[in-house]
Amino acid sequence: HFRPSCKVFFGKDPIKIIRAKGQYMFNEKGERYLDCINNVAHVGHSHPYVVNAAVKQMEMLNTNSRFLHDNLVQYAQRLTATLPEQLSVCYFVNSGSEANDLALRLARQHTGNEDIITLNHAYHGHVSSLIDISPYKFLQLDKSAKKDFVHVASAPDIYRGQFREDHPDPATAYADEVKDIMQEAHKNGRKIAAFIAESLQSCGGQIIPPAGYFQKVAQHVRKAGGVFIADEVQVGFGRVGKHFWAFQLQGEDFTPDIVTMGKPIGNGHPLSCVVTTKEIAESFMSSGMEYFNTFGGNPVSCAIGNAVLDVIEKQDLQGNADKVGNYLIKLLNEQKEKHPLIGDIRGVGLFVGVDMVTDRVKRTPATAEAQHVIYKLKEQNILLSADGPHRNILKFKPPMCFSEEDAKFAVDNIDEILTGMLDISDL
Repeated sequence: HFRPSCKVFFGKDPIKIIRAKGQYMFNEKGERYLDCINNVAHVGHSHPYVVNAAVKQMEMLNTNSRFLHDNLVQYAQRLTATLPEQLSVCYFVNSGSEANDLALRLARQHTGNEDIITLNHAYHGHVSSLIDISPYKFLQLDKSAKKDFVHVASAPDIYRGQFREDHPDPATAYADEVKDIMQEAHKNGRKIAAFIAESLQSCGGQIIPPAGYFQKVAQHVRKAGGVFIADEVQVGFGRVGKHFWAFQLQGEDFTPDIVTMGKPIGNGHPLSCVVTTKEIAESFMSSGMEYFNTFGGNPVSCAIGNAVLDVIEKQDLQGNADKVGNYLIKLLNEQKEKHPLIGDIRGVGLFVGVDMVTDRVKRTPATAEAQHVIYKLKEQNILLSADGPHRNILKFKPPMCFSEEDAKFAVDNIDEILTGMLDISDL
């Protein structure tokens, strides 16, 4: 009924998962797998506190947000309290795709412009409006699939990009490219509505933008009449450890105009949100078109959202992400010293990438080797994925309850697999 477009993990040898708890998943035989993939079950699979909040509210009431309900207001207050003061208006929706689609509508209504600047290899969602601005998807068709209103800037990748770690100021260099793109668009009579970027690029290969990049881009974009959209769907809610939101890694002097969030917000429940300024919200209202979402902001979803925030705070999962993430990066860097197949380790908190290469000098992507590693890890009951433009980046984005013991177990197995890959011609 579902093939062939709908893919499953480990397509050559898929697994059937019937239950999960914390950072572990279990198949129909009761075999346990360590989940290093799941950035949706943010506070842990089947967290009892979150499940109880859902059941309790579901037993009492679930309806749409056209009725007054305390859960909606309390949740909006708690969410906006984690953000810069200007970001104060919430629109609750059901998925990251829905959030990003709404963000584009807000930006276009506010600016009166149409064009969007996106980053190469970016992924922002599966609906038509977002496929249009996701090179990660539309370039799978052909280069002519890019729409005229879409402008693609280089990903600010200091390992594989044009401006690398040895460049004196990669942030300015990459931001200047965005400025040049806008100037060229203006020459052609086009006007920019928004620049959109994942605060840390995930599908593009776990890319960490150089500090100051977002500030410089925002300055150029706002000068051109556009707004800055920060996509936190994969990296928000304390995953980066040091901050609650990944865009905050850029510094206190940076605030997006619109922030979108999803995946971890509901710990597996379909919940997402767009947060913006009062000015942009008023522009959206001035269109004369009412905005309504049947399920967005319903009492059950908001009860779950509140419960997730409770768990993050009470269990100090942001602190855990910082501590365990640092330990994981330390262990992986030790493996980098040992194994030439590891070209780069990059990440922050529990968002970490291992860039595998066949040649460290040329930085040649080791695609087959990365796929070999994730399948061998699965044999050891460890679930990890590989992504990036060349599918050579091992991606760690586990539930936030991931422990130092889990990190060591995963890295020890990676060490064992890489040690056994002496003859890569066998792959």
